[in-house]
Amino acid sequence: MDDLLTVESLTDSEIMTLIKRALTFKQGEMPEKFRDKTVVNLFFENSTRTRLSFEMAEFRLGIHAIPFDADTSSVQKGESLYDTCRTLEAIGADVLVIRHGDNRYFDTLENISVPIVNGGDGSGSHPTQCLLDLMTIYENFGRFEGLKVAISGDIFHSRVAHSNFQALSRLGAEVYFSGPKDWQDPGYEDAYMDFDEAVETCDVIMLLRVQHERHFVQMTFSKEGYNEEYGLNMARYEKMKEDAIIMHPAPMNRDVEISSELVEAGKSRIFNQMENGVYMRMSILENILKERQ
Repeated sequence: MDDLLTVESLTDSEIMTLIKRALTFKQGEMPEKFRDKTVVNLFFENSTRTRLSFEMAEFRLGIHAIPFDADTSSVQKGESLYDTCRTLEAIGADVLVIRHGDNRYFDTLENISVPIVNGGDGSGSHPTQCLLDLMTIYENFGRFEGLKVAISGDIFHSRVAHSNFQALSRLGAEVYFSGPKDWQDPGYEDAYMDFDEAVETCDVIMLLRVQHERHFVQMTFSKEGYNEEYGLNMARYEKMKEDAIIMHPAPMNRDVEISSELVEAGKSRIFNQMENGVYMRMSILENILKERQ
């Protein structure tokens, strides 16, 4: 694997290889150390889980990680993303982890020879989040074939929704979208399911937050109103299948898409996803760096 820009660029075999390697790390296998390698983490959007789990993964792999602060860089002088990346390539970076607000920002970086790991591009793709989600599902069920997965919430603006829909469908799961009609994604109408039906019939309920920063029209619902109509609350939780699980990429709007009391309920795997994020990003970085040796 040379880069990781989208999950669609990976074969099913490559996805399973990354999942199984991440699980061996979680089970205690010690990773190979890459003490002569340097990764630069370029985050042009705010992040907690993605940025810090990359930093933890890099630490555990023995990689020298260099943080990048866009606010104090030459980006503030008008330097392009390409020139920034070309500079980091010139000074010896081995991998660039990039989160950027532009969809498919990486299309402008085709002449950069340093491997790029996409930490999220606008509302387009979030491949490392998708892979850790796949890992969490596989860890719980040992399969994808035949599972029913509902992704509910702000579908239109969610890079998580699009990546997961494509990957899970390829791996044999039945994937449905749910949530407010105003946030449906054109072209996926046939994949929509009423949320109450999804809660009662699906094996995985994956909730998404309302992405206020990507909306240009003021939301008309209250927290309570959204939770009652589209959120996972205790009344719906009690109707879930016995072995079903709850997922959420976070950050969460507590008591909006999910009632606060359910964030750490028995069926919740939300913090488990965060834990798995470190192991999956270890798996990804190891795979890329070994290809470069």
